[in-house]
Amino acid sequence: MDDLLSKVMDLQPAWQAKNSVPMQRRGVLIRTDMPNWLREHREAIAEAMDVPLKDVGIQGRDGAGQKTEVAWARVFSQERSPSATGGWYVVYLFDMSGDRVYLSLNQGTTKWNGGELKPRDPSELRRRNDWARPVIREQVSTRSDLVRAIDLGARGPLGQGYESGNVIAIEYRRDALPTPEVLTKDLLFMTHLLGTVYKAEEATLHLPGDVAVEVREAQESADTTAGRRRSRRSGQGFLLTAGERRAIELRAVLLATEHFQAEGWSVKDVGATQSYDLKLTRGDERLHVEVKGTTSEGTQVILTRSEVDRQRELAPHNALVVVHSISLDHSTEPPSAAGGVLHCTSPWIIEDDSLTVISYVHRTGL
Repeated sequence: MDDLLSKVMDLQPAWQAKNSVPMQRRGVLIRTDMPNWLREHREAIAEAMDVPLKDVGIQGRDGAGQKTEVAWARVFSQERSPSATGGWYVVYLFDMSGDRVYLSLNQGTTKWNGGELKPRDPSELRRRNDWARPVIREQVSTRSDLVRAIDLGARGPLGQGYESGNVIAIEYRRDALPTPEVLTKDLLFMTHLLGTVYKAEEATLHLPGDVAVEVREAQESADTTAGRRRSRRSGQGFLLTAGERRAIELRAVLLATEHFQAEGWSVKDVGATQSYDLKLTRGDERLHVEVKGTTSEGTQVILTRSEVDRQRELAPHNALVVVHSISLDHSTEPPSAAGGVLHCTSPWIIEDDSLTVISYVHRTGL
């Protein structure tokens, strides 16, 4: 393996977008030779990640069509990170100068937006790193050779995205590559960290940048109703239980009630009988409020057709309150909710381009 790394690093300074002879050589090393070496260790990798052997994915890429600045070879769970654009994985990343290669615990650094694959915002990647690092803190504390910042010398957004997406990495210098035995031990150490992240992810309702659990529930419910079988999504964690959903709802309504009472409104909870949650009065003023609570960052919420129609009728005497970043406490039964950040929009004018259709009702003509 040390020889393979050296050969790729030798070719990195000759990078160009077209498929030149050096890039063809690099492609064979990245797409064939490195994955073949990694496959020799699949059983040990599966044990380190604590996943079934058939779930271990191995992949090397250097660009389809145009050649990428940063060539890479990754190890991942096929269930949790079926594409390099999403989920967490361990990856060898070669810098542009050919001076070093990183073995990095990294993540998907792009996502689909408006039908295009675009880089994730670096601040979002940093928030995800801030979630992942405490998960592996105890394990990484035993090593002094790990780095949080990597420098690939990349000019393009993809390479820069890998830098922002790095959770923790081992840096190998061209003039001080370790033995194959050490490289293998490092690989298993990093894939063990990856398995730890996967387990923590499974128990987490929301990670920064992921689809809100409420949105995911609605999508899966719509697919089930339509008779579609869904494969498990990467990086999604559990869905909400009825008790968790109720605790989040009560917390959001409580904070919204306190917010409006502090502004002099009389508040009545009408959620059981109306298609909105709170009816407010203050002298001759009236306000009809839809309240949404979420453990996510609150960038998306689910609305029913009746909620949208009713709020459009009530505008401008209406409001949307989103209480985001609510935390759940499972030490009690049923679980309780705490925290939350309140954001109020009033009047709430619902524009068509702010809505995304999850499913349709189709008249078949039968």
